[in-house]
Amino acid sequence: MTNQIQLATEIKRTSQLSGTFTLRSGATSDTYFDKYQFESSPVLLKQIAEAMEELLPENTDVLAGLEMGGIPVVTVLSQVTGLPAAFIRKAAKTYGTCRYAEGTSLSGKNVVLIEDVVSSGGAILDALQKLRDSEIEPLCAICVIDRQTGGAEALQAVDLELKSVLTMQDILNAGSIGE
Repeated sequence: MTNQIQLATEIKRTSQLSGTFTLRSGATSDTYFDKYQFESSPVLLKQIAEAMEELLPENTDVLAGLEMGGIPVVTVLSQVTGLPAAFIRKAAKTYGTCRYAEGTSLSGKNVVLIEDVVSSGGAILDALQKLRDSEIEPLCAICVIDRQTGGAEALQAVDLELKSVLTMQDILNAGSIGE
């Protein structure tokens, strides 16, 4: 297991960009983490999945990754844990099965939502509504990075706990990019 400080430092080194960026929430930030940089690194993504495994409730049956960033994370986490994965679409398909959830069935299972970066919690809230409409109540949501910009509080307000491998503060406190 990679130490949390080392993991934060490597994610920062690999993914941090500086500039002016509009986040999904609509907020503007001068720091952006190009999650696809850590999601496309097999070694780093495995280290992230190993850290996420420690946050999973013991009674987890299915890991459900959110489109699109949660998909690579949940796929590797499934490999690390041996738990089956499902993939939650932003919108149900309009053809074929017309499902919003692909992969392993979620019905009657203890589901954990998997996301990469959480800002406002909007993507998780959207998925949560679909799941609850299907009478599926996730155990919790787990993300790689909680930007600490209201997402955890928004989820708490609808009775869903957010656990994170790292917070924005962990990343900011990690070694400088030049180290």
